[in-house]
Amino acid sequence: MERGLFISASGMIAQQWRMDAVANNLANVDLNGYKRDDAIQKAFPSLLIRRTDDDGVYKFPFGSADTSPIVGKLGMGVEQNEFYTVFTQGPLKQTSNPFDLALENKGFFVVKTPQGERYTRNGAFVLGKEGYLETHDGYPVMGEHGPIRVKENNFTIDPEGRVWVNSDYQGNPHRLVAMDENEWKNTKLLDSLKIVNFPRTRYLAKQGESLWKTTEYSGKAENIPLKERPAVRQGFVEGSNVNPVQEMVKMIEVNRAYETNSKMIQTTDNLMGRLINDAAVYR
Repeated sequence: MERGLFISASGMIAQQWRMDAVANNLANVDLNGYKRDDAIQKAFPSLLIRRTDDDGVYKFPFGSADTSPIVGKLGMGVEQNEFYTVFTQGPLKQTSNPFDLALENKGFFVVKTPQGERYTRNGAFVLGKEGYLETHDGYPVMGEHGPIRVKENNFTIDPEGRVWVNSDYQGNPHRLVAMDENEWKNTKLLDSLKIVNFPRTRYLAKQGESLWKTTEYSGKAENIPLKERPAVRQGFVEGSNVNPVQEMVKMIEVNRAYETNSKMIQTTDNLMGRLINDAAVYR
């Protein structure tokens, strides 16, 4: 009977892990580029139950010498397996800020940190003190040839991620398309954004500050060829892919499942108490 206590306890622990994932998703519902997590559980290996005392006649299966007939399997509860990140596209929100960038479809921006290159979907960038395109935490955004250095109101980024600069540019993301022949003469290609993807994206590890890092299972970052890149949208940011209504429903489910397991523990404990105090009486 005490096995029921362990099974119910494992269920309560699993619901705590689910609640951690739901709470973290809701806390980051307004974080640009955030990807929601799901807590994945798996069952403990089941026990194969056999009868040890059997008065009936049992015929041995061919090639078997086991005299204990198989009764069936007994579940042993549940355990936390992993936090699975869902990399679905978040909604694009228009800001009209030329420093804001968003990716349509798969891929990551690359930023330089003291720990090495890291990857992000959060394209809410700013102009740093030294003129570099940076994250809000001061990490420079990487181009194919290094950090990207621009000036305010003199650059545009096309859908292929190429950074164009022009001294006559006035900060409108669509201005480059409308340039006349004389303006085009002063326009030059500065660099292209470094946009990468991974062989197994699901194994990337969250580092915090909207950054991701590689693991031995995710594989190394691979540059996406120019013609195969996701479209880059200047003046937009990608929102979180968290649906707050769905997360609230999950929270209710977790609370009810946790309550049910708690009541199962109380019931099992009461039955054990009755067994010890009432049934196990020597006469």
